Amino acid sequence: MSRKFNFCAGPAALPEAVLQRARDEILDWQGRGLSVMEMSHRSDEFVGIAEQAEADLRELLKVPANYKVLFMQGGASSQFAMVPLNLGGKGGTANYLYNGIWGKKAIEEGQRYLPTHIAASSEATGLSRVPFQSEIQLSADAAYLHYTSNETIGGLEFDYIPDVAVPLVCDMSSDILSTPLDVSRFGLIYAGAQKNIGPAGLTLVIVRDDLLDQAQAQMPTMFSYKTFADNGSMYNTPPTYAWYLSGLVFDWLKNEVGGLDKMAEINRRKAQKLYATIDGNDFYSNPIEPQHRSIMNVPFRLADASLDKLFLQQAEAAGLLNLAGHRSVGGMRASIYNAVPEAAVDALIEFMTDFARNRG
Repeated sequence: MSRKFNFCAGPAALPEAVLQRARDEILDWQGRGLSVMEMSHRSDEFVGIAEQAEADLRELLKVPANYKVLFMQGGASSQFAMVPLNLGGKGGTANYLYNGIWGKKAIEEGQRYLPTHIAASSEATGLSRVPFQSEIQLSADAAYLHYTSNETIGGLEFDYIPDVAVPLVCDMSSDILSTPLDVSRFGLIYAGAQKNIGPAGLTLVIVRDDLLDQAQAQMPTMFSYKTFADNGSMYNTPPTYAWYLSGLVFDWLKNEVGGLDKMAEINRRKAQKLYATIDGNDFYSNPIEPQHRSIMNVPFRLADASLDKLFLQQAEAAGLLNLAGHRSVGGMRASIYNAVPEAAVDALIEFMTDFARNRG
C-alpha cells in the first residue's frame, strides 16, 4: 500500500504515526482483548483514555484551571446555535465579526436565538482581509463577540486576538493546535475535530467556568454546556473512538512533534514556501492580503481557468489529492493542516512549478 499526500479541507489528514498506532490497537487495546470501539464509556479503561486526552490537551494549550474542556458531538455548525443558547440567558445582543462564509453561517444561525449585531466586517474589501481591531464597534448591550479565527474557504486568518470587554467567542475549527494560544483571552473556544484534532464526529469546547450559568431558560439538556461540564462530557454515550483518536493526536503533538511552538514553526515554513511559489509565478494567484493569509488553507487560482480540470487530474496522478477549491468559489485549495507533512508541500510545489512551465 502506498499512501498519497492528502490536502483535503476536512475530514483532513491524520498523522501517519497515529493511524499506525490505532491500527495496532484496533483489535486488542493494550492487551485487554477488545477494541476501544467496544468499550463502555463508563469503564475504567475508557475513563483513563478520556482523562489522559484532556490532560494532554490542557498541557498543549496551557488551559487555565478555571476553564472546562468539553468533548461534544454535532460539529462546529451546532455551536452556531449552542453559543447564543448558552450565553444569551441574560439578554443582550450577540455581536459578530464577519470575514467569510463560516462567520456568515454563524450569524445566520445566531439571529434565530438572539438579536445580532455585526461589530465589524471586511465584506467591502471582497473578504480579502479580516476586520481590523480599530474597526470593531460593539453594540451597547453586547452579550459576547464571536469570530472565526480562520476561514477555510477564503483562506484568511486573524493575525491578532480581538481585545474587547465582553466574553470573546471563537470558532477555531481549522487552526486550533496549529500554534500556541493564550486561552485566557477567550470566554469560549470551539472547534470541530476534523481538521487538527482528530476524525469527524467530535467537537471540542473550552469554556470559562463563569459562563456556565448564562444559558437561556428553555435550554435542551443535550445542548447545555453545563450538562457536559457536570458530567465529564459523558451525560450520554460520547463518540468514544473519535475521542480516543484525538487523544493519540494530542500525544503525537506533545511527544513526536515537540509541542505547539515546534508545530507553529513547521506550519509557518510550509505556508511561506507555498505562498512564495504562488506569488513568484504569474501562472498562479492568491487574493488575500499577505498579513491575513491562512497558514492552514491556501487557495489559489490558475491564470487560465480552462486548465483547472487538467491540473487536478495530473495532480491526483502525481499522488496529490483533494486540491479542488470549495464548490462555492472554485479554483484550487491546499489545506496544509498539522498532519500534512512538509514533504507533501514540497511535492506540491514541484508539481505546480512543472505544470506552469509546461502549460504557461
